[in-house]
Amino acid sequence: MYKDDIRIRRVIVHIMDSTVGMPVLSDTETEFGSEFADFLREHIYKIVSGDDCKNCQFYKEESEVYKMLVQYDEEYFVDVSKDMANFLYQIMNSNIDIPAADLMVVRFDERENRYLALLKMNYKEFYTHKTQAKDEGNENRIIKYKSILPTESQRLQEAAIINLSDLSVYAIEKKYDVNGEKTNYFTYLFLKCSSRLSPKSKLSIVTKAVENVQNGYYDETKQYEANMKAKNIIHQELEENGSFTVETIADKIFEEKPQLKQEFQEKMEKYDMVHEEIKPQSEKTVKKYETQVLKTDSGIEIKIPMKEYNDPASVEFITEADGSVSVLIKKIGCLTARI
Repeated sequence: MYKDDIRIRRVIVHIMDSTVGMPVLSDTETEFGSEFADFLREHIYKIVSGDDCKNCQFYKEESEVYKMLVQYDEEYFVDVSKDMANFLYQIMNSNIDIPAADLMVVRFDERENRYLALLKMNYKEFYTHKTQAKDEGNENRIIKYKSILPTESQRLQEAAIINLSDLSVYAIEKKYDVNGEKTNYFTYLFLKCSSRLSPKSKLSIVTKAVENVQNGYYDETKQYEANMKAKNIIHQELEENGSFTVETIADKIFEEKPQLKQEFQEKMEKYDMVHEEIKPQSEKTVKKYETQVLKTDSGIEIKIPMKEYNDPASVEFITEADGSVSVLIKKIGCLTARI
């Protein structure tokens, strides 16, 4: 989905402040101009282009939201949005850890496709000024305002984009306490849909599995070397191809260690990811793979760009006779220090 292709058609806003005890539902659509349309477009694009976005499918027999949408008609846009808001508010009101918000329901088109966006705008707390008239004149005060909406640059924590043609769902969410247990309430209780792992979660699972397998095999003096090599391989695959398959990365990382490859694949089987393709979309997701980060037992932290790490003329790791490791940084033209 391209941001410039998103066309906002209809918007309605419902106030979901759980401290009030009841939702404040709008009976009419929200008028909007180009600036507000840009605001909504930016948030919608952030959702579908982010690596924390999950592909989901409704549980058709169980999902109230699915039943509201299965016969969706533009004529009932306001009524459907109010039904959804009411249902979501019931869940929020029963679980005090779920943050208060405004729910923006947005009908938009992207090329030939029709979508419905459910944007839960959790409130932020910020200070602002307030002028109060008194007998002696105006008094300017600073107050904390508790119902500020996220800006364009901030990512929403819970939202869904629903394709009205096939009712497939893209969702982002954050876990909150529900009956004492951290739960993805947005997909589990509200949408009631199954979800696949997001690209960000898949990448995290792969890297953690590689690290766990290697840390269990190598002693402390060799762990850093094995983990740096693995990170470099993942970085090269992402840089050259934009993606990798779990099978390919396993072959390259554990090329000479078949027993470790087997252990790694067993971990991937638990997630049904043995044949999975890992394809991040966001530069932010892969940015941490552009640098090797080392921490010594004495508290020194060293950050080495992958380009320098792969150049023996720039960095050298030396294993001393006593088993300790020295890091030699070569050909430094200039050093800078920050205070």
